[in-house]
Amino acid sequence: MQQNILPAGYAPLLSIYETQKAIGLLKRLFEDELSGALRLHRVSAPLFVSAASGLNDDLNGVERPVAFDVNGVKDTAQVVHSLAKWKRLALKRYQFKVGEGLYTDMNAIRRDEELDSLHSAYVDQWDWEKVITAEQRNIAYLQETVRSIVTALVDTQRFLCSVFPQLSVLPRIPNEVTFISSQELEDLYPGLDSKARENAFVKDHPVTFLMGIGGKLRSGKPHDGRAPDYDDWALNGDLLVWDSVGQRAMELSSMGIRVDPESLDRQLTISGCDDRRRLPFHKMLLNGELPLTMGGGIGQSRVSMLLLGKAHIGEVQSSLWDEENTAACEAAGIILL
Repeated sequence: MQQNILPAGYAPLLSIYETQKAIGLLKRLFEDELSGALRLHRVSAPLFVSAASGLNDDLNGVERPVAFDVNGVKDTAQVVHSLAKWKRLALKRYQFKVGEGLYTDMNAIRRDEELDSLHSAYVDQWDWEKVITAEQRNIAYLQETVRSIVTALVDTQRFLCSVFPQLSVLPRIPNEVTFISSQELEDLYPGLDSKARENAFVKDHPVTFLMGIGGKLRSGKPHDGRAPDYDDWALNGDLLVWDSVGQRAMELSSMGIRVDPESLDRQLTISGCDDRRRLPFHKMLLNGELPLTMGGGIGQSRVSMLLLGKAHIGEVQSSLWDEENTAACEAAGIILL
């Protein structure tokens, strides 16, 4: 397993019922803060899309989507991995203007996920996307948006602690963000793998935005995998925070400025994914028929873990777990929902 870290002597700060109340409150608080900061409007989103549409997120390109047939429908349906592509098409269909955007509750099933204290087969995110101009396709605008998201987290934590004083023992999320590129991080820790590099850096920089993920570094390997057809690899990143309970870097969000026709063309070729050019979504992108956008996904369960001081993601969401996780949590006195 990846990061099945269960700290010795761990005890939850809230009871199960208090946890449920706190999750409901923090979700409402954060949605309000996020939508206000980024000018987002809530919309409904699909649980599944047509496999032939090219709208499903391919993640790292190896994960198998859950697929099934629908009575009377010719196309095979796929449960979404994320809504990275669907959101951009929705902005066009709903006629959003520059500076405006959408957010939604995204629920997904990732059947190939390695299960541990941070990873579940069930994924819940706030997925958001907004229309930008060609002039805003730059690192400065990306960083400005990251700071707005962090401020929303800080304000949510502050209010949550006023309602549940037990949570005040947790470290406060700093409003200062450290920005570093994946190449700079590799140069700092050339002997460590990508996750170890993140842990080493984020421990001393508790709110970090790691930029430029998807392309190969000087070592010949990317920091992490990224599908070639939603983020521009030069204008994206992961928001990482220090998890004081698990003593590790925790990724809260993957986000970025999306591909334009030029970067999509380049990244499809680099990734050996030229066959996607024939898919409806990709044809629209290459022809410049979709708006320029930026967006991302923010993990609801991860945010809940961080703000409520939880050790295992199964304490804040209901899922299915393997015997190893179940036994480890039982031994640690952790109740899985």
